Amino acid sequence: MAILRIYTDGACAGNQSDQNIGGWGAILEYGEHQKELFGGQANTTNNRMELTAVIEAFKALKQTGQKIEVFTDSSYVANCFREEWYVSWEKNHWRNAAKKSVENQELWKELLGLVRQHEVRFFRVKGHVNLASKSTNFDALYEKFLGWNGAAFSFEEFQYITRMNNRADELANMGIAQIRQAEDTAI
Repeated sequence: MAILRIYTDGACAGNQSDQNIGGWGAILEYGEHQKELFGGQANTTNNRMELTAVIEAFKALKQTGQKIEVFTDSSYVANCFREEWYVSWEKNHWRNAAKKSVENQELWKELLGLVRQHEVRFFRVKGHVNLASKSTNFDALYEKFLGWNGAAFSFEEFQYITRMNNRADELANMGIAQIRQAEDTAI
């Protein structure tokens, strides 16, 4: 069975203000086939947009039981699954280690329900890498990527995954632009 790859990113302009706008982007890739998704939301946070990107990608799938690799620059999302934070959250009635209610738990619950229908691995990517800059230290970034994800990825795969993450970021910014345009039209 071929592996479906999902590349996601979330973005938020004015993340801690009352009038922030967020966007999310996702790319689904199966063999030679790709599908791009994006959207936005007013009065949100970056973490909510990171979660929404993954949720919307999974909601776009037409069948269950797939092998999926998710690539995200969100340590919040990647670490939850890689370190299995959700196991403690569920066991502790959605309370974190500080005994406080888990933030964004409605999104986490939705995402867990979707992820559990598949065989999924999460990988961490460095976000906002300028691939065109001569000053970008690709060797150091590759070493960091391998440190996060293990040695199974070639340098070429790392570069491709980074390009796809950059595209997911572009899509998230398109979601922000879409919300801004809708707000401007409503005035």
